[in-house]
Amino acid sequence: MKALYYQCAAGISGDMHLGAMVDLGVPEAHLRESLARLPCAEEFEIVFRRARKKGISGVQAQVRTLAEQPPARRYKDIERLIRSVGYARGVEDRALTAFERLAVAEAKIHEIPVEHVHFHEVGAIDAIADIVGAAICLEYLDAERILCDVVELGGGSVDCAHGRFPVPVPATQEILRGAPCSYGGTEGECATPTGAAILKANVDAFEAPSNFTVSAIGYGIGQRDFSVPNVLRAALGELRQAPAGLVDQCKIEANIDDMSPEAYEPLIEHLLSLGASDVYCAPIVMKKSRPATCLTVLCEATAADRLAEAVLNRSSSIGVRLQSFVKRALPRKIETVETRFGPVRVKVVEQPDSQVRWKSEFDDVRRIAEAQGADYLQTKAAIDRDIAARRAPSPRSSR
Repeated sequence: MKALYYQCAAGISGDMHLGAMVDLGVPEAHLRESLARLPCAEEFEIVFRRARKKGISGVQAQVRTLAEQPPARRYKDIERLIRSVGYARGVEDRALTAFERLAVAEAKIHEIPVEHVHFHEVGAIDAIADIVGAAICLEYLDAERILCDVVELGGGSVDCAHGRFPVPVPATQEILRGAPCSYGGTEGECATPTGAAILKANVDAFEAPSNFTVSAIGYGIGQRDFSVPNVLRAALGELRQAPAGLVDQCKIEANIDDMSPEAYEPLIEHLLSLGASDVYCAPIVMKKSRPATCLTVLCEATAADRLAEAVLNRSSSIGVRLQSFVKRALPRKIETVETRFGPVRVKVVEQPDSQVRWKSEFDDVRRIAEAQGADYLQTKAAIDRDIAARRAPSPRSSR
């Protein structure tokens, strides 16, 4: 599977992340054009240049504020701004989740409601550019799994809107709660709240990959000079999973009897975007014969905390059940097959008896059917005939 791996030996900031993404292969033009759709696009510009830190070269990004006095923005203002653009669902979800991480951390630290959070320097225009830019880049790279090793936070102290704080600042520490971190590797702030929010919103597991074949490497160059190279390294490659192996999984359940049925679809979509393997609902009858819904989320064990929090944050449930189990997964791969309608992705699965079965990808079939104004089932049947013909072994030539 396609995977992205962050190595944060010198921490991470929003600018460093943008630089690493461009150095990794995200077209600068694509990033600029996508960010230009923001209603606040005239308030900033991004400058990219080749730079070097202690012999390591890469891309240095800098977000420059153009407005003399950018408007004050609270969490809800930023949420409305991002939703107004009409970005693809993946871009919108990634950006909103990162800002939600920031807002929840600030609300907890200051003991105020999330909707009252004023971000100070975190909510400045450069953070909007960094976080939305990160979402655009990650959707472009389209990695199926994102991993990160230990995050260096730095040491010393830093000046913030509320005064001088020891490193890490409270927001960074709160956002990275539960993630492996190292401290004092160098003097200065290595991980910023914006960088921390990008990681927590997108990383599937804070662990080093095994059996990972790297195909591309990007370096995001930081602004400051440290005793170590101030760079963020991001590697893109292929992560191989053990065929037909046992995978640690978790089932998250919540019995809900006081939420509108219309609220389930956006909740399910959000949970899937955060890495849930599957989400489903079943009607149940609770005590006093109250009709209710049992929401079930299946996920890898490493994503359980993140998804349980999402259920509690985005539903009316006040508690969830977590149950660990082991799943045996058949080896699978994604192939792209050319059909008369264009390329279509095909999921290919190998059974224990070595037989192979395949299935055309639903999203590709639906896209083709909608583009042609045709019936989905008829379109799928035609596509599957093309795939079967192209995947069938060539007959041996007769002598």
